[in-house]
Amino acid sequence: MTKISAYSKLMRFDKPIGIFLLLWPTLWPLWLVNKGVPELKMFLIFVFGVVVMRSAGCVINDIVDKDIDPSVERTKARPLASQSVSMREAYVLLFVLLSIALTLVLQLNLSSFFWALGGLLVTVIYPFCKRFFSAPQLILGFAFSWSIPMVYVANNLALNTEAYLLWLSVGLWIVMYDTFYALVDKEDDLKIGINSTAILFGERVGFITVLLQLSVVLLWVLVGLLYELSFIYFSSLIFAACFFVRQQLLIRSRIPGQCLKAFLENNYVGLVVFLGVFLDLLFIK
Repeated sequence: MTKISAYSKLMRFDKPIGIFLLLWPTLWPLWLVNKGVPELKMFLIFVFGVVVMRSAGCVINDIVDKDIDPSVERTKARPLASQSVSMREAYVLLFVLLSIALTLVLQLNLSSFFWALGGLLVTVIYPFCKRFFSAPQLILGFAFSWSIPMVYVANNLALNTEAYLLWLSVGLWIVMYDTFYALVDKEDDLKIGINSTAILFGERVGFITVLLQLSVVLLWVLVGLLYELSFIYFSSLIFAACFFVRQQLLIRSRIPGQCLKAFLENNYVGLVVFLGVFLDLLFIK
């Protein structure tokens, strides 16, 4: 493995699903607060910000988990776990990524800078939570949805009811789909003492994730009503709900490969909701 390839894997460029799962819910409010296509500069800052901070989060996670990853089947080949990248190199890469993130956020207003610091703090805390907190996915929900308030603040808007409902919906959505992801590692996590909602929910994981899915769809409906969106947006929620139903069918067997498929399908959920917002604002507003 070349160094460039190793760095790429450390930042998970070989698995762009994480970028898309962060990007779609970032684009929703970006379109909503601008009532359509946002300013190009703002769009590019948030798109590159998503890529950079997701990459930085992966590096932070692997630095913290360097002694755990070799014991987990899914993660034992990661660059730090396999020693194809040294800790020093990982810290240098992290410094570069955070420097790029700082450059991006300095193009926004001062409030955005302070909110970005909060997002970084949550990102750093998350990997440690797996060791002592029974539901670390809740912290991940905050970390992965931090772009929601950032969009409002960057556009000089106060966090209103719509913002909080959207933030909550994305946070719950993340808890749901990362629980599916945690089902893949459940047996390994039990052996090494790592916490997850997949373990916490136990045999009730299907029931609880159904409740989360219902809550998410309801919150998305409320957001649509508050923004006075049309049937185009609400139609997209029907498609999203269909994906949620399929995900429940996939995890019923608890087979890791099927649970991984359920997790991955949430990329399509994010996409169809974005298309609903995009097309609604394009043709109706």
